[in-house]
Amino acid sequence: RRQSSEVTASLSAVKRLRCLKPWFTIAALTLVLSGTGYAAYEYYQPFRHSVLAVIRCSRVAGAAIAGAIDYKQTFARRYMSEEERTQAYSQCHTRNAERVLRALLANGGVFIKLGQHMASLIVLPKEWRDAMRPLQDKCDPTPYGAIEALFVSDMGKPLDEIFEDFDPIPIGVASLAQVHAGRHRESGKKVAVKIQHPHLAEFCNIDMEMVEVTLGWIKYWFPEFEFTWLGEEMRENLPKEMDFLHEARNASRAAADFADVSTSLYIPEVISATRRVLIMEYIQGARVDDLAYLIKEGIDGNKVALELARIFGRMVFINGWFHADPHPGNLLIRRAPKHSRSPYNFEIVLLDHGLYFDLEDKLRVGYSQLWLSLIASASPQTLEDRKRYAELVGNITPDLYPVFEAAITGRAALEGSWADEEPYDLKFNRGSSMIDMAPQSEEEVEAIQNAVVNHEELLLSVLDVLRRVPRRVLMVLKLNDLTRSLDRALATTHSSVSIE
Repeated sequence: RRQSSEVTASLSAVKRLRCLKPWFTIAALTLVLSGTGYAAYEYYQPFRHSVLAVIRCSRVAGAAIAGAIDYKQTFARRYMSEEERTQAYSQCHTRNAERVLRALLANGGVFIKLGQHMASLIVLPKEWRDAMRPLQDKCDPTPYGAIEALFVSDMGKPLDEIFEDFDPIPIGVASLAQVHAGRHRESGKKVAVKIQHPHLAEFCNIDMEMVEVTLGWIKYWFPEFEFTWLGEEMRENLPKEMDFLHEARNASRAAADFADVSTSLYIPEVISATRRVLIMEYIQGARVDDLAYLIKEGIDGNKVALELARIFGRMVFINGWFHADPHPGNLLIRRAPKHSRSPYNFEIVLLDHGLYFDLEDKLRVGYSQLWLSLIASASPQTLEDRKRYAELVGNITPDLYPVFEAAITGRAALEGSWADEEPYDLKFNRGSSMIDMAPQSEEEVEAIQNAVVNHEELLLSVLDVLRRVPRRVLMVLKLNDLTRSLDRALATTHSSVSIE
């Protein structure tokens, strides 16, 4: 009996082991695969890129496709009143802009740059531009240890050999780089040290491919929501912005272009540069739109706004080579130092010279002629000239001309710009030329914003204009928008139109 009991127990134990064996096998396989996957992710770059590509692409694609569906449903819905439709369209813009913003923030890097481009497009609805604007500031710094390692790799020396002191906490963080303050040993000067985020070089190509693939999907499924030009623009320009040797050359050329001009523009001196490290003169100042600073220093905001218009106007109309990333974060203002060339009591300091565009003579002259026609008194010939130059400069057909004109001027289309009666019923007085226009009112600003929000066909026309215009012209529109927005921010009292 005892033997029989022992045999029975042994048989039961064997059965239990047989039952448990599949679970042990599954657990072991899971452990091995997890370990292999982790090792591949950490040490095998193609595998890591594939995993990240799927994750990053799915975020943006999900937001974009959900947004396109949301827009179609919102525009197709019937509303009881104009007020209800206005509110629904505005909420749709806000909802989808925030959805895309979350995806861009989660991905970081190149995707932050994509959002910054969107924030600067004046022809996009206000809700989109407002949602994307925080991307100018919401960038996470690279840990100090990684910054040290990159510096040694690029400069061949540790930080303490080149700088007497170096602040480990960055004074500014952007999508591509961060800036630290230090004291340069060789020159004894206080300097700003711009250091590229180390992960950018590894993921730049894969991120660009994902941006282009995502935008391509949107174009395929929703042809009217066509943004592939954004991917093309970033593919062309991002390598230039990531090369700090290129930025140093641009800064030197910009300074030379204004060397013999009486101007308040100041370009910081570049001391040393590699592809990922830029050491330049440190400038103490405030943002150009800091009204409290201007008042404290006795600087006239009207003169600042006029100088900005002169600086960028000279770049576009005379030099044919202009700074293509203009936003208030790249513009500082300070009291003019003792030996300044500025004709005023201030200097405008232009930063971040990574991206400039040239305007070939034909395009530059055509753009100048377009503005001259906008300034000229209205007549049948003038109206014809405006549309002819718009086609020459922006590939704009007559049906899209009023939208293009509004994008250039920041105003509602002039009298006679629409072939027939204006379809959007914007009820306020307007001029027939830029000279006889009254100062822009809040009523006009609100009417323009509401027109884009409330009319699907106008939004699609805006997207069509963005697709058609050459990228250089689009960058010029950014310059126009900058000077107009700074006019408002500086609370200027002069007319928004000035003739030099």
